[in-house]
Amino acid sequence: MSIVDSLPEEPEADPSLASSTQSQLQYQSLNVDSPLKMVETAFLASTASLIWFINFYFPLGPVLRVLFPIPIALVYLRWGNRAAWMAAVTSGLLLAVLMGPVRSLLFVMPFAFMGVLLGATWHRRVQWIVSIILGTLLGTVGVFFRLWFLSLLSGEDLWVYVINQVTEIINWIFLHLQLLTTPNVLLIQLGAIALIFINNFIYLFIVHLVAWLLLDAIGNSIPRPPRWVQVLMDYD
Repeated sequence: MSIVDSLPEEPEADPSLASSTQSQLQYQSLNVDSPLKMVETAFLASTASLIWFINFYFPLGPVLRVLFPIPIALVYLRWGNRAAWMAAVTSGLLLAVLMGPVRSLLFVMPFAFMGVLLGATWHRRVQWIVSIILGTLLGTVGVFFRLWFLSLLSGEDLWVYVINQVTEIINWIFLHLQLLTTPNVLLIQLGAIALIFINNFIYLFIVHLVAWLLLDAIGNSIPRPPRWVQVLMDYD
């Protein structure tokens, strides 16, 4: 009998023990990630609320406004759909406590929802034009929601004020084009909707630019912009 034959055989690995060890490791990983997920979600939700709060009482023009949806979108990029919705709800509840339910609703619709939408599109790596158009549609709906909601609270039709402003703009354009005609009501209303849509489109484009530069710096990148934007910004 050789020495090799006389060596004791190694015991076979117990598959149940291996699966138990693997499940324990997964459970420990879950326990480690859960507090971090909860803390980050709460922190970013409060950040979004704080940005809205500061901008409401100390407006700095578009400087803070472009940041409204970004914290909630960052929650989606880091922790997924459920955490992003929790952040949106948490920020709304926090603003309801700090500023009242009316101003809270004006943030939730559309900016909290927009954060979830942008986070979903960025997570799926869709092109900028798609996420910008989707955000523009949501922002346009948000403007009409705000007009309806504030009109309901104030008892006045705020859409009339928008129509008056658009009428002055169209009359000015007609005057400079030397068009001797009066714009009809349908043209004015279509012009108002077009101006709201264009305004939201520009806003979403700027939000994408800010998110691209900001989130890249912290390691949560969004899809690359079109090539002409990268050349214009001189950013690789």
